[in-house]
Amino acid sequence: MKVNFPKFKKKSNRQSARFRKGGFSIKNCQVYLAKIGCLKTVWSRPLPSEPSSVTVIKDNADRYFLSFVVEISPELKPATNESIGIDLGLKTFATLSSGEKVDSPDYAKLERKIKRAQRHYSRRQKGAKRRERMRLRVAKLKAKQTDKRKDFLHKLSTRVVSENQVIALEDLGVSGMLKNRRLSRAISQAGWREFRSLCDNKSHKFSRQFVVISRWEPTSQVCCDCGYKWGKLDLSIREIVCFNCGKLQDRDDNASKRIEQVGVGHIHDSKRTGRKCKTEISAVSDELSTHLESVQLTLFDC
Repeated sequence: MKVNFPKFKKKSNRQSARFRKGGFSIKNCQVYLAKIGCLKTVWSRPLPSEPSSVTVIKDNADRYFLSFVVEISPELKPATNESIGIDLGLKTFATLSSGEKVDSPDYAKLERKIKRAQRHYSRRQKGAKRRERMRLRVAKLKAKQTDKRKDFLHKLSTRVVSENQVIALEDLGVSGMLKNRRLSRAISQAGWREFRSLCDNKSHKFSRQFVVISRWEPTSQVCCDCGYKWGKLDLSIREIVCFNCGKLQDRDDNASKRIEQVGVGHIHDSKRTGRKCKTEISAVSDELSTHLESVQLTLFDC
């Protein structure tokens, strides 16, 4: 592996400072920091317990946050469903085995603004104040895009983990998919890996079982009802009529149900006899433990 030259710290990069007990205090909803004083704070939610430390964070967009480390005892609620399989995609971010489809957030408007701002930023003279103002504008737009993605992923992962006892996902080869020049930007923006990490962490927190099946499992090549393997499908084929049972199967719905079957252990051997060639176009239809949690608050710019 090639090792690059070390990069020096920059003033515009993310900065943080940590204060332990004795270096900060909270009185009347105001945060006092040693040698700094009281801060104007917008509380996102009340603290569940007394914090053991606080970290002041300044990001690239000159936004300030307070991150508290607190001790919590999560409420373990019984799951309403036994298991669920999730097939991840681009336009439809998640297809659940229950039949629900969750669309991806629309980043097109923000992406256009970022491209325009980056063009203006590249034309500014280095060291000029106008260049620094444009850098802040680009950083704020990118931070807004990141916050939009994180909000979507957190809400979806929390709902999936709280409602299901067993969560099954497919291991995706994202590094190989990024070599596709037409889809690499959309794949990077989707946040598949981040969603998987969130589901894994929250499953441990709420005593759920999180299963990741092999990427070589032919979830799109086997009928979820009869188990017949019809072969590899072209990406343009979204629906297929099973040769064995004659049932119309949606590609994503079928894949999510197969992921659930393999994840809960109903299917142990994926090597089934069947057609090895691609499916012809004629077959396509027209139709309670203790955890440490980080609580982040926003500060007003002084």
